Amino acid sequence: MNEVRIPAGRATLDGNLTIVDGATAIVFFVHGSGSSRHSPRNQFVARTLNKAGLATLLFDLFTPEEESIDAHTAELRFNIMLLAQRLVHATNWAKQQEQTRNLRIGYFGSSTGGAAALVAAAEIPQDVGAVVSRGGRPDLAGEALPKVQAPTLLIVGGNDDIVIELNEQARDRMRCEVKLEIVPGATHLFEEAGALERVAQLASDWFVNRIGR
Repeated sequence: MNEVRIPAGRATLDGNLTIVDGATAIVFFVHGSGSSRHSPRNQFVARTLNKAGLATLLFDLFTPEEESIDAHTAELRFNIMLLAQRLVHATNWAKQQEQTRNLRIGYFGSSTGGAAALVAAAEIPQDVGAVVSRGGRPDLAGEALPKVQAPTLLIVGGNDDIVIELNEQARDRMRCEVKLEIVPGATHLFEEAGALERVAQLASDWFVNRIGR
């Protein structure tokens, strides 16, 4: 794993890049509200993707200063446009780096990061080959939804009723290949036994089948 610094306009974002031998694709993790590249859930999913032969980039969407503002106000975590722009910057950065520039790209978004991943995918459709949202709020992607071209998998916990409904509404507005997968018995954070493993396996299969190993 390499620690990297990603220029994003006036900000510089910290990231952890893992390149797997023979990888032909990389998955960017777009974490949600109040989380960071240190999210144990995303790290668990990333390890599963690495075992499947996919490279991964976990990065902070906020600078440390923004992080502390958001911790008090929670104002930035719902700024989907800002999150999406940071993801576009990270994608452009990866396309310029020797070790990542030839890799196909997928996005794995959680919570509000699910919306940001879809907005970014709609903005740069030529660069994004697949999207997975875990317990996401794709409804917050709004007008971007019908513009998404990347095959999209929406994963929601079976006991996360309100979020299931929001994902169904988002799915119905999308025109690309889209699938809603409900993990039985799981709540919003997939903390139940075996739930996160199921998420990781679903995500891994989706990316391997859509953007390759």
